[in-house]
Amino acid sequence: MPKKIYVGNLPFTTNEDEIRELFQPHGEVLSVNLITDRITGKLRGFGFVEMNDDGAKKAIDALDGQDFNGRALRVNEAKDRERSPRRERRY
Repeated sequence: MPKKIYVGNLPFTTNEDEIRELFQPHGEVLSVNLITDRITGKLRGFGFVEMNDDGAKKAIDALDGQDFNGRALRVNEAKDRERSPRRERRY
C-alpha cells in the first residue's frame, strides 16, 4: 500500500527530478508533488512523495535531518489535513 511522505524545508530552487533522485535509493518512488504558490507559481518549500510502505520507512529514517543543498530536510509520514468547518456565508 502506498504511503505519503511529507518533505519540508526544501530549497526554493528544487525540482521534482531532484527529489525523485534523493528518494529513489530507498525504494520505488510512485509520485512527487511539490507545492507551489497559487499566485506566483514559486515553490513553497515543501512537498509530498509517495512510496510503498518499506521504502517510505527507510526514506524517512535515512533522510530526516539530512542536508540537502544547504538545508536540513524534515521528512516524516504525511498526516491527513484537518478540514476546518466553513463559516456560514451571509448575504
